[in-house]
Amino acid sequence: MARPPSPTLTDSERRILEVLWKKKEASVREVADELSKKKPVAYTTVLTMFKVLDKKGLVHHRAEGRAFIYSAAISRSEARKQALENLLKSFFNDSPSVLAQHLIEEHDMDMDELQALQKRVDDAAKPGKPK
Repeated sequence: MARPPSPTLTDSERRILEVLWKKKEASVREVADELSKKKPVAYTTVLTMFKVLDKKGLVHHRAEGRAFIYSAAISRSEARKQALENLLKSFFNDSPSVLAQHLIEEHDMDMDELQALQKRVDDAAKPGKPK
């Protein structure tokens, strides 16, 4: 029995979208060739991944001769937003502040990074600032 598709982007799906974001559009062959520069990947594997991405509504395609040309249906920014929302929901009780506290406590941030973060917090808290 096939496992259900992941509601979030898998690493393989993200790598394919990275190629599409860079190239704007590409065939399965072009994506397979690009991905194979870092790690060998079979054409059929990429083709299967495109079918999954298409089913998830994350890519568009058009026919060009016998090939399909794919483009991303989701921006990098939207993919990050969805991934972050899933991370918040799954590990941080839907709380951005719990995530921020974790990042500050668990990752070495130098004083410049902390000051820049504090400035962004201060700017966001100013009255009249649109959300």
